[in-house]
Amino acid sequence: MDIKYDYDVIIIGGSYAGLSAAMALGRSLRKILIIDGGLPCNRQTPHSHNFITQDGEKPHVIASKAREQVLQYKTVNLVNGLAVEAVKLNSGFRITTDSVDTYTAKKLIFATGIKDIMPEIDGFPHCWGISVIHCPYCHGYEVKSEVTGILANGDAAMHYAMLIRNLTDKLTIYTNGKATFDEAQRLQLDNHNIKVVEREIKAFDHNKGQLKSIIFKDETSAQLTALYAKVDFVQHTDLLEKLGCQLTEQGFIETNNFQQTSVADVYACGDNTSPMRSVANSVAAGNFAGAMVNMELCKAEF
Repeated sequence: MDIKYDYDVIIIGGSYAGLSAAMALGRSLRKILIIDGGLPCNRQTPHSHNFITQDGEKPHVIASKAREQVLQYKTVNLVNGLAVEAVKLNSGFRITTDSVDTYTAKKLIFATGIKDIMPEIDGFPHCWGISVIHCPYCHGYEVKSEVTGILANGDAAMHYAMLIRNLTDKLTIYTNGKATFDEAQRLQLDNHNIKVVEREIKAFDHNKGQLKSIIFKDETSAQLTALYAKVDFVQHTDLLEKLGCQLTEQGFIETNNFQQTSVADVYACGDNTSPMRSVANSVAAGNFAGAMVNMELCKAEF
């Protein structure tokens, strides 16, 4: 006997990846529910870049337009809230939200992004996404030739330095403590005139998120315009792990080439699965996830 589900697919997370997946599924006449908490990770980033047709647009404008377009498909629904419980049924899932509403679906897509963990530096959260940036492809052109810093150490700092030196010759690495570069790395940095500052950081002096200088614990300071930083992160939700989905060593959701997690009928896409954090990448991953889920639904019904 077939079980009657409320939806074909529940998508948890309604930002770029989730909306893109919903569009692919809505255009295939699938009955979809998007559950979204309304707090995208780039909510204080002033402009989005490196996404053709949308270069320089405000992120919330892109998301609002996407939401409006996706909800024109009559089989796509959206509720504001947080998914707080996920239960595996015989051949589907039950999701409970923070308002204690429950919904069932045959398949799940997690487009929940990741939660950045801010370092304990006064002013860092205010600058994050504005002048403290994570990606040279998303933000580097806008601060080209400016006095620029890298807040990182060891291999992570070397990776940033390799990418950023093409954009500016005014580059300094701030390790916020003892540097961990080996002799070969030191020589490479010296050859490219990239300075290393090992003083511990106390605070960022900024004006509405725009960096003016780094203030060190010894009360000295260094002026700069932009700073690249790779912060730690955790998944936004523990529902994936509770369902049995595996994570990678880096903490991303493990998926195969079809965006499927290690648990049957559970898919994931966007920042929660990839270190390539960009609007364009999230849109592409969401579109692909939606298509793959629809294909599996078609196979089951044919």
